[in-house]
Amino acid sequence: MTDVNLSDLKAFSAVARHRSFQRAADELGVSRSSLSHAVRAFEQRLGVRLLHRTTRSVATTEIGEALLQRLSPLLLELDATLDEVRHGSENVAGTLRINAGAGAARWLLEHVVPTFLRRHPHVALDIVSEGRLVDIIAEGFDAGVRLAESVPKDMVAVPFGGAIRFIAVASPDYVAAAGAPATPEDLHTHRCIRQRLPSGKRYRWEFSKGRHEVAIDVPGALSLDDSALMVDAAINGLGIAFVPEPFARAALNDGRLELLLADWSPPFDGLCLYYASWRHVPAPLRAFAAVVREQSGAATKSS
Repeated sequence: MTDVNLSDLKAFSAVARHRSFQRAADELGVSRSSLSHAVRAFEQRLGVRLLHRTTRSVATTEIGEALLQRLSPLLLELDATLDEVRHGSENVAGTLRINAGAGAARWLLEHVVPTFLRRHPHVALDIVSEGRLVDIIAEGFDAGVRLAESVPKDMVAVPFGGAIRFIAVASPDYVAAAGAPATPEDLHTHRCIRQRLPSGKRYRWEFSKGRHEVAIDVPGALSLDDSALMVDAAINGLGIAFVPEPFARAALNDGRLELLLADWSPPFDGLCLYYASWRHVPAPLRAFAAVVREQSGAATKSS
């Protein structure tokens, strides 16, 4: 049997997930040089190359990616099991890693995280905020957050935050100068603040009214990749923005923005915390999901 130990597996997994020796070294609390040496020695013992290295980047080979896909859930399972043995079933302890977009992370920080950390002080909570959709299992996360319609069917989904809608908004000055669009098609004659997705593609604004659905590739000179920035741009009169309603609510309430095409923006199922249904659920994740359910109900009642 190949001489492989747990530190070898964790070292490779960290580098493969981060695509960086430095970030992986920071996570593991070791030096970059010692980590590089350890991974190279691991490859030599296996007799295969797991990583492609250049002076600027790190990427998994085909064999390395296959190993990462198999290894990540096993390491998470092992960590959860050891945490429960170490601290006992009565204590919730360990590390919980969650992947979420910026808007979802803000909701969790406001409604869930304070209660969770107060109840479970022995849990280290690691929330990674990014716009791209990731494979939470392959990238070493315990759970993720997505819109309900995007959650894979084989995952457990815990809804929170209530229904949501995307809305078109603009400043009163913009509307006074350019008029308000009566239909989504009218946006073709307006100055719009476009959204660039993490994939690099431009987001097509989606509207529906009854059975009529339309997706518009809107015109505009400005493209942004953050909903909060799009709201700021709209407040400053730079055009019409299309954002999740919570981002624009304060500016709508105080008159800095006006709602456009309201009857073309119905609500739909909002965000979900999701995690694998086929794996053992570690105690920290069970506890976090419980607080999400609890606080989501409280937030919905108070809104």
